Amino acid sequence: MYAASSSVSAPPRPLRSRPAGGGPYLDPVARPGGPVPVAGRPRRVPGQPGTQPLSGRLDLSGPQGAQLRTAIASVHRICPEFAPVQVLRRSGRSVLLVGTTGRSTAVAKCLLDHSTAWAERFRHEIAAYRSFVRHRPPVRVPRLIAADPDNCTLVIERSPGRVAALQRHPAEAPPRADIRAALGAICRVNAWRPPAGTFDMPLDYGTRISRYHELGLLTDRDLGDLQKLLHGIAHEVGRHGMLQFCHGDALLSNILLSPAGPVLVDWEHAGWYLPGYDLATLWLVLGDAPAARRQISQIAQSAGPASRDAFLVNLMLLLTREIRTYETAVQRSMHDAAPAATGLAHPGAVPSGEEQRLLLRRLHDDCQMARRAVRAAVGTR
Repeated sequence: MYAASSSVSAPPRPLRSRPAGGGPYLDPVARPGGPVPVAGRPRRVPGQPGTQPLSGRLDLSGPQGAQLRTAIASVHRICPEFAPVQVLRRSGRSVLLVGTTGRSTAVAKCLLDHSTAWAERFRHEIAAYRSFVRHRPPVRVPRLIAADPDNCTLVIERSPGRVAALQRHPAEAPPRADIRAALGAICRVNAWRPPAGTFDMPLDYGTRISRYHELGLLTDRDLGDLQKLLHGIAHEVGRHGMLQFCHGDALLSNILLSPAGPVLVDWEHAGWYLPGYDLATLWLVLGDAPAARRQISQIAQSAGPASRDAFLVNLMLLLTREIRTYETAVQRSMHDAAPAATGLAHPGAVPSGEEQRLLLRRLHDDCQMARRAVRAAVGTR
C-alpha cells in the first residue's frame, strides 16, 4: 500500500486513465454472455488440449457485417492464413475474432475506434508482445503471430486454459488453488527486470492524484496524505531504483489456468509502476476472499515501509477509479445506456439492482479502510 511522489512518476508518455476492464481473450465457450455458435459444421483443431472445438458461421450482413469485413481484411493483410470462425467479443472500440491459422487456433484483435488514446494503448500492447519475443517473461504469454501497429491489428495464439474468474469482481471467492496460482504468476512478473528502455511508466501518480482531487473524488486530506507518501517514496525510488515491473491490469479475468501453468493476457498497460500495483489490483477484486487479501497485504509489507506505502497509494487510486467507474455505470444504466457504453469489458461485468448496490457499498468500505491505512502510514513518517 504505497504511493510514489510526483517528482518521480512522470512517464515519457503517460497513458490516459483507462476504464475498468477485463481479459479480452476468454474462451467463448466458457464465458457467460459469450458468442453463441450459429449453425455450421463443428471444426476441430488438432493440438489444442483443453480448448473447445470451434464452430460457427460469421454474419457479415448489415452495418456490423461491413465493419466485420473491414476488420477481417486488416487481419488478412498481416496474416493471410487466418480463417475467422467466431466473434469472440465486439464493442464500439474493438472486435476480437477467434479462428484458425493452419493447424492451430488464434485470436485476432482489431481496433475500431482509432482515436489517439485507444490507438496509443493498442500500440503499447503490440510493443509488449513484440518485446516478449526477444525477452521472455517468467510466465507464459500467448505467442505473437502477426501485428500491424499502424492499422491497430494484432494476431496471437489462442492459449488453452480456463479463466481464473469470469467476472471482474467474482460473486464467490475462487478456489484457493486458483488464487495461489494467480498470485504466484503475478509475483513472478513483479520480480522480473526487463531490459532498460523496453517499457515505460504508464501512470503519472502525481497527475492522477491531483485530477481525482479536482474531480472531488479525493478530499483535501487525502491529497495531502498521498502527496506526503509520494514524497517519501520518491527518495527511496531515487536511491534504490524501487520501481517494479507490473502487468498493469492483473485481474483474474486476465489469467488463464492450465496444467502447464498460468497464462497472462491483455498486456496493454504493462510497464514500470510503484511496487504493489498488481497486488493492489488483485486485492481490489478479491472482496470475498479475506484470507487472500491478508496474504497479499503481507507480501506488500514484507519489502519494507516504502513498499508498504507504495501499495497503499496504488490501492487508494485503484479503489477511487473503481468507485467512479461503477457509479458512472449505475447512472448510465438508469438512462437505459447499453453496458458497452460504460467501458466495462464483459457483458456481465456491471451488476444490476441489489448486486450493484452491494458492490458499491463494499468498494466504499474498502476505500475507507485504505484511507485509514494511508493516514496511519503518514503518522509513522
